[in-house]
Amino acid sequence: MTTPLSGRTDWTAIGAEQLADVVALRRAIHAEPEVGLHCPRTTQKAKAALAGLPLEIHDSTSTTGFVAILRGGRSGGAGSNGRTVLLRGDMDALPMTEETGLPFASTIPGAMHACGHDAHTAMLFGAAKALCARREELSGTIVFMFQPGEEGHHGARHMIADGLLDIARPEAAFALHISPNAPAGVFVSREGALLASTDTVLATIRGKGGHAAMPHDAVDPVPVACSIVTALQQHVARRVPVADPAVLTITQIHAGSSHNIIPDTVQIMGTLRTLSETTRGEMRAAFVRIAEGIAAAHGCTAECGLEEGYPVTMNDPRATALMRGIAGELSGERGWSVMPSPMMGGEDFSYVLREVPGAMAFIGVAPPGSDPRTNPPLHNTRMMIDEEVMATGVAMHCAVAERFLENGLD
Repeated sequence: MTTPLSGRTDWTAIGAEQLADVVALRRAIHAEPEVGLHCPRTTQKAKAALAGLPLEIHDSTSTTGFVAILRGGRSGGAGSNGRTVLLRGDMDALPMTEETGLPFASTIPGAMHACGHDAHTAMLFGAAKALCARREELSGTIVFMFQPGEEGHHGARHMIADGLLDIARPEAAFALHISPNAPAGVFVSREGALLASTDTVLATIRGKGGHAAMPHDAVDPVPVACSIVTALQQHVARRVPVADPAVLTITQIHAGSSHNIIPDTVQIMGTLRTLSETTRGEMRAAFVRIAEGIAAAHGCTAECGLEEGYPVTMNDPRATALMRGIAGELSGERGWSVMPSPMMGGEDFSYVLREVPGAMAFIGVAPPGSDPRTNPPLHNTRMMIDEEVMATGVAMHCAVAERFLENGLD
């Protein structure tokens, strides 16, 4: 099916043809959400939906993720087997209790697809099905990456370590992420940094416990920890350039067992978000320097640690331009919105984009009649989407893959 003017495949119509199956899969996954790297029910549902398609399935050894590889029926492009492109869909849910009231709401206590990964998996399935039907027209290879463990579990990193990107090494990679706070069908993204790195910082401040009525006989670590938190905020405000920002938020302070006991230790924990490796490295060093220095000044010690999180999600300008052009074709001249600044949230698709150039875009799924500005956001117990928009997501996946196989990122 092609458009009469451009001669290109009418992916909008094809996405609409896939919608019923996509919605059915999304609802089945939504009703039984799974958290973390191991999502066996979700994987089984995705594989069952793909059964019978001309795909090579390769399983992750450290997760329940897998890649499905479609090899086109004709050669061309960048060599005898053509180009290779990867499309990613994440599968895991969040540890929270759903309050949407939907008829297909979560049946698993304490788990909910509040970030839209059920829709991401379903859209990727729809694209795989549509592209398999046109296998003989494709001049390269498409890797469909079905990935668990995005919500802080480093699923993409694990799958890369398992060698799944080396089976059919992609030359570019693309992903979509739904957004209930953008108008339905509008794609939102930007060149360069899209999302932040996500490190966890920790410190244990050690003093000398004692009676709360006689602090002079103790070395109280509580005010020392408070001084460290304040100094960290001052450092961000006065030493980090606004053009290359950082967010350092201390979210946990644990100390003490009673109102009349000065504790021996205080533990602090927080999140560090940056948009460049330069600021990331400087902030890591500053955290240690400030915590150790202030602790020493008050007769305490500080043991610092860091849990390395996701890298910066960095969109390649050429890949972003490819998605932007297709968004205009699918959703009209207002179908693409440039994000004015990066978001300080994180995304483990960043691991893939560290391996190959590519881009991620958000697709607006604000329900009909709702105000995108006030809709329950991602990670909210009442987050809902307009399922009709998933047809446009399928179309974007398909068009990006087809266009890249034809022309690369030139």
